[in-house]
Formats: sequence, C-alpha cells, structure tokens
Amino acid sequence: MKLLVKLMVIAGICVLLFPPAVFAKNMYVTDFLKLTLRSGPSTGHKILAVVESGQSVEVLEPGEDWALVRIRNGKEGYVLTRYLVSEPTHNIRLEQLQKKHSLLMQQSAARFEENTRLKAENKKIRTALNDSEKTLKKLRLQYDKLKTGSAEFLTLKSRYQKSAAQLTTQTRRAEKLDEQLSKIEMNQYIKWFLAGSGVLLLGFIIGFSARRQRRRPSLL
Repeated sequence: MKLLVKLMVIAGICVLLFPPAVFAKNMYVTDFLKLTLRSGPSTGHKILAVVESGQSVEVLEPGEDWALVRIRNGKEGYVLTRYLVSEPTHNIRLEQLQKKHSLLMQQSAARFEENTRLKAENKKIRTALNDSEKTLKKLRLQYDKLKTGSAEFLTLKSRYQKSAAQLTTQTRRAEKLDEQLSKIEMNQYIKWFLAGSGVLLLGFIIGFSARRQRRRPSLL
C-alpha cells in the first residue's frame, strides 16, 4: 500500500514537473496515407477528422500505439503512432524543392532579363559614347580651324588698321603738301604777275622816254 502511494506521489510530481505541453512537438503523417483522427485510442472510437499525408500535427501525448495530437483547425484526437514521422515527408520535401526551384527559375529569369536590359543599355551607352567622341573630334577640328582663322583674321585686321593709319597719315601729308604747293604756285603766280607788270611798266616808261626824246629835236 505504501509502495502504491509512493508511486502515485511520484507520478503526480512527474505530471506537475512534466505537463503534457512539454511533450508537445510537431510530427508529420507518412507519405500516401489518409489517417483518421479518433476521439479515443482505438479504432472503435468516433472519427473526428481525416489527416492527409504530409500534414503537420502537434503531438500532445505520445504513446506506443496511439498518440494524442492537435491538428491545424484546433481539433484534438488520437492517431496511430506508427504513421507519424519526425521529419517532413518526401512529398512535402518535393513540394518545397519544387517551390524553391520555381523561385530560383523566376529569379534566374528576372536576372536574365535584367542582364539583357543592362546589355542593351550598355550598348546604347557605348553607341552614344562613340557618337559623342566623333562629335567631339569634329568640334576640335572646327575649333582648331576657327582658332587658326581667328588668328589670321586678327593679323589681317592689325595689318589693315596699320595700313589705314599709314594711309591717313600719308593723306594728311599729301593734303599739307598740296596746300604748300598751292601756296608756292600762288606766290609764283604773284611773282610772275608782278614781274610781268614790272616789265610792262618798265617797257612803258622806256617807250614813253623814247618818244619824248624823239620829240625834243623837232622843237629846236
């Protein structure tokens, strides 16, 4: 009796220290199977639901033949322990791999598309760069020509200004010379006029004197 009491006390302590939630863990129904969830640990109990292969269940109380589990919708019941496995089933793994493969394919397609777009943009950029280099080369040639032409223009302009200044100076000198020449010619005209007038006057005086001398003998 005392031994039974001790065992009951130990069992109570174990229940307190290790409640059913401590044993709860997720397990999976094996491949290609529809497992019945029953209200008790035997085939004679009522079927509460059907758990399909690969579905995750929460094991509340593990057992040698039957295990108390909770399914996704919150229902609790018993299923046969031998159909539970701790790792995801092959169909779940296959589905996960298919999802990963599909995701990788989408990422690969997106990267391929992005790579194609970047190549096209790179080609456009290179084409634009080549065009820019050609345009720059033409502009440099035009600039060099313009620079040379500008230097020649400035040189011609400087020469023209010097020539114009020299022509202005020479014109002024010519005008002064013309003025001086006119004055000299005028003076010469005046001198010639005065000399001619003097000669005429002298001739008149001489003629007049000669006439008087001719008249005097006739008076004697």
